[in-house]
Amino acid sequence: MTKFISEQHLFKSTPAKIVMLVVDGLGGLPNPSTGKSELETAKMPNIDKIASNSSCGLTIPVKQGITPGSGPGHLSLFGYDPIEYPIGRGVLEGLGIGLNLAPDDIAVRGNFCTIDNNQNIVDRRASRISSAHSKPLCDLLNQITIPNVEIEIVHVKEHRFVLLLRGQGLSYNITSNDPEEIGVPSLKIDSIDANSAKTASIVEMFIKKANQILEGQNQANGVLLRGFSKLPNLPSMASLYNVRAASIAAYPMYRGLTQLLGMDIKPTGSTFEDEIITLKKHYSEYDFFYIHYKPADAAGEDGDFNKKVRALEHLDGVLPQILELNPDVFVIAGDHSTPSIMGSHSWHPVPVLIKSSLTIKQGVTGFDEKRCLNGSLGTFNAVDLMSLILAHAGKISKFGP
Repeated sequence: MTKFISEQHLFKSTPAKIVMLVVDGLGGLPNPSTGKSELETAKMPNIDKIASNSSCGLTIPVKQGITPGSGPGHLSLFGYDPIEYPIGRGVLEGLGIGLNLAPDDIAVRGNFCTIDNNQNIVDRRASRISSAHSKPLCDLLNQITIPNVEIEIVHVKEHRFVLLLRGQGLSYNITSNDPEEIGVPSLKIDSIDANSAKTASIVEMFIKKANQILEGQNQANGVLLRGFSKLPNLPSMASLYNVRAASIAAYPMYRGLTQLLGMDIKPTGSTFEDEIITLKKHYSEYDFFYIHYKPADAAGEDGDFNKKVRALEHLDGVLPQILELNPDVFVIAGDHSTPSIMGSHSWHPVPVLIKSSLTIKQGVTGFDEKRCLNGSLGTFNAVDLMSLILAHAGKISKFGP
């Protein structure tokens, strides 16, 4: 969190309403065959029109050259320095599905994966198997017992689950077994410090037993674990910014993160259209709304350029349903880039726009990486975005006499 953001007395409550739409994995890179990124390729008349009447720019999620996970990327957007406030993915997933975590619990993000006969990973997400397929597999893994530790496997969605470890002397300072690439075997779990050797040994034993149980499965025949973490202690958005904030997200991890920031989590359905319905239902109750769009990131991680283009075009088509609420400040931002040609998150700056009655309209003709590069906001650290948003909403007092 920046020194400026820590000046809590600057922030004041006003009736102005803010809607922040976070498009997961928003940014991309040019397709070698066309020279255009996903955003440049997609037909987005509604978003382009908004951009032409907004302040636009590019955000750096963490620091130049650093590829963020979704947790750090989101923290930055909300004004929390992710280096000062590190959060593990396991805790976010656990909170997102409603688990009651104790302070000493170790929560771990788990993926079912596909392993070939040579023990190489061929699909890190087991073809995104359905929840109907993966939930019974979680039940099988709950049969695993290891001395001196309590183990619980909780299904999240599709290929994802949470591993909970409870016991004495456990630590989250251990490495992941996920190499984050295919065609190679999973990694060995190692301790990062002397106090973590016990936990590393327990997790290695769990992985071995889990893979034995899953050995006969066609797709989900292995497990990948990352995001070992305990509950952090974060100041709430209400205490920092004097706002009443609501979180609307279909995916559990994002509910977990925003819960840690003190946002009210609004139950919603599984689609973005469901999220929009939820936004409209609660619009009179809050002055800050976070709403999350996942499909662009999923397509990017799958390396499917055309699918990501379609996801962006779908977003453009439903966007008028949000705009008809006429928020005082409307923001489109991304937690990170997920270029389809990389099939993963990347360090590249992410397009952003802020629309309000105070925005500088400087002639940006559309919303993509190239045109936002020339926007009035320039290229800046994402951790500074929140103060810009609040300023546009008239929620920051003058600094100094």
